[in-house]
Amino acid sequence: MPRLATQIEAILYLKGQPVSIEEISEYAQCDREKVADGLIELMADYAHRDSALEVVETPAGYSLQLRATFSKLLQNLIPAELGTGALRTLAAIALKGPITQADLVNLRGSGAYQHIQELVELDFVQKRRQTEGRSYWLQVTEKFHQHFEVQQLLPPQ
Repeated sequence: MPRLATQIEAILYLKGQPVSIEEISEYAQCDREKVADGLIELMADYAHRDSALEVVETPAGYSLQLRATFSKLLQNLIPAELGTGALRTLAAIALKGPITQADLVNLRGSGAYQHIQELVELDFVQKRRQTEGRSYWLQVTEKFHQHFEVQQLLPPQ
């Protein structure tokens, strides 16, 4: 039988969400005090090794998670969750871009402002000020092409 800290690590990994001491105790079939000791041992193990993971205590329980220093890597590897409106705005920019923000808002409505902000933060859209005028030019980025596996867009007709 593996040591308790290793069992707890497996439980946290398999659950993929915060787990209370009571739940861990049930899964590991041992008392709460032993689980608390096993958690301390596991947390110390992760604190002393050069690992991308860590065990943290949250209000909902204990969790095995990626260290905050890897958040940029996470953003690059895990697909972004975009709502329907943001996807439609992105599609309009991809098909008509470069397009001015003013033209896009006329096309998509005032909700496009929020979509643009979200798409710029996710690095799917680049926003640059017009040399003449008060609007911005919007166009898709290389990340858009990589994420959606689009090599080249057809020119607008």
